[in-house]
Amino acid sequence: MLGPIFQRELVTVPRRAGHYAGRAAAVGLLAILGITTWQATVGFARDATLGEAAAVGLLLFQIVAFVQLLLTVFFAAVSAAGAVSQEKDRRTFVLLLLTDMRDYEIVLGKLLGALLPILVMLLATAPVLSLLLLLGGIDPEQVVQAVLVLAAAAAAAGSLGGLIALWRERTFQAVALSVLFLVLYVCLTQGLGAVGPLLAPGADLFRVQAYLDPFVTMQTVLAPPADGWGGLAPAYGFVLVMLGWCAVLNGIGIWKLRQWNPSGEPIMQREGPGTAAAADPDESVELEKRAKAHAAPGKLREVWQNPVLWREVRTLAYGRRPLLVKLAFGVVLALILYSAVTELNRPGGRPAFAAAYGLVPVAVLSLLLVSAQAATSVTSERDTGALDVLLVTDISPREFVFGKIWGVVYNCKEYLIPPLAVAVFYAVRGALARAPADAGPGGVVEANFGPLVAVGGALLVLFAFAIVLGLHVSLRITNSRLAIGNTLGTIFFLSVGTLICIYLIVVNGGSFANQWLSFISFLILGIGGLLYVLSADRPTNALTLASVLCPIAMFYCVVNVLIAKPGTDESADPLVPFLALGGAFGFAIAAMLVPLLSEFDVALGRTTMPNEE
Repeated sequence: MLGPIFQRELVTVPRRAGHYAGRAAAVGLLAILGITTWQATVGFARDATLGEAAAVGLLLFQIVAFVQLLLTVFFAAVSAAGAVSQEKDRRTFVLLLLTDMRDYEIVLGKLLGALLPILVMLLATAPVLSLLLLLGGIDPEQVVQAVLVLAAAAAAAGSLGGLIALWRERTFQAVALSVLFLVLYVCLTQGLGAVGPLLAPGADLFRVQAYLDPFVTMQTVLAPPADGWGGLAPAYGFVLVMLGWCAVLNGIGIWKLRQWNPSGEPIMQREGPGTAAAADPDESVELEKRAKAHAAPGKLREVWQNPVLWREVRTLAYGRRPLLVKLAFGVVLALILYSAVTELNRPGGRPAFAAAYGLVPVAVLSLLLVSAQAATSVTSERDTGALDVLLVTDISPREFVFGKIWGVVYNCKEYLIPPLAVAVFYAVRGALARAPADAGPGGVVEANFGPLVAVGGALLVLFAFAIVLGLHVSLRITNSRLAIGNTLGTIFFLSVGTLICIYLIVVNGGSFANQWLSFISFLILGIGGLLYVLSADRPTNALTLASVLCPIAMFYCVVNVLIAKPGTDESADPLVPFLALGGAFGFAIAAMLVPLLSEFDVALGRTTMPNEE
């Protein structure tokens, strides 16, 4: 009923090399979270009481549910958008339109095929959630509701990503708009709780918010009222609303499929009528007419010394109407900053780590967009067949690599500037330092530009790492979906892993001694993942060392900022963490760049070693 596209995915997904490894890694991650939570709350020195076991079960259920929800929603949208965009870049999506497949078979087949690995992963982790029932503190219905919320959120996010990919013609626009619209949707539903009482006093807007926002819905699953909901539980209402969203989004995609695709590149008349039949006795006049007839229309443009950089800057290399992505980013940025400034000016004193409310989400969002731009700058060339043409020209590796890097910087300048501007704003407000010794009454501090140098430098290093990582991965991996997924997944897991470590340290009162074994497990998992992304098929000593240094440096910065000076609320000197992070990620950047500049064909796998067959 769903057509040959879904049937192909159903048969080929279990055959992929990373299918079983991915499921094992997901279950292993949940096991590490369980060990960490137990060690942070009870410890292994004594037996836990029934009440302590129930508290651990509830806490672990909350952590696992929210981590899974965040990962599921993000990767569902990106996977669905990439599945359609890859077909468009390879010019094979038009071939699908020429077959006798129905429109719904194409749209639903690509959507469900992209969501199939995610849903399989969800089914593999559902028994782990069920095992938490043995600890107590949760009800079997909560497990069922959590699984349903995860599946419904994944389906809705995938439908959104698939619809945007059908609408836009470039991979970067599809991926970027999918992520931005997801964040915008969450911001609007979160804002409903603040603006709703002013618009509709007395209305039960919390239930409406729970029907729309997956994170609010998951919170209702984890903390239901003692006397029940008195009707339909918000989790079931959320599932029904998300199914409705799926029907609407996919219905629009099926309706507009052949209107949006092909995307409508203008067909220009290359040869004027009667040119071939013209009989001019003067051969030079005939040649001139033919040259004009076959010349590209428009004003002649002078190409720069680096043609790769010229194409990145002066042409529409990433699709028409790129301002749409930047407009969406501006709207999301405005909502995040409004919430952050409100929290900064909250009556009763400034919250701890006030700068994190605005700087962290803006920086993570910018890193994702920049890395997506870097990865798609190469995958788009490969899928259209232009990369092989570039590699046989006289363009040097330096021109190609730095042309792409500076092209990404130019096209992403609207995403690079806001995090730096936000850091300057917090420095002016004195919020980059955590309760320093010179804090005045009520926690008011003077402007402190010392930490700004470290924060700004760290942001620049991370942005450079994201750009080079996108180029490195997309040049090494020929599958575009896999290259984009590995790039965005690396940035996303670095961010999420860091936030999980922060949460565990804060929950345990800043103690590190009780959790060192769990954090070592996190580091080993991060090192293994980064090693796979950077050098799975062509390992080098430099990339291996970089894979070890980067997670350790990130974790050192987290511990240094959170624990800082034990016994006080004062932050430590940010210079040493910045040097550690800058040194580790700077070395990783060099480890990726040097092979591309010195041994370009070897780094791409186009040339084999003498002892290889």
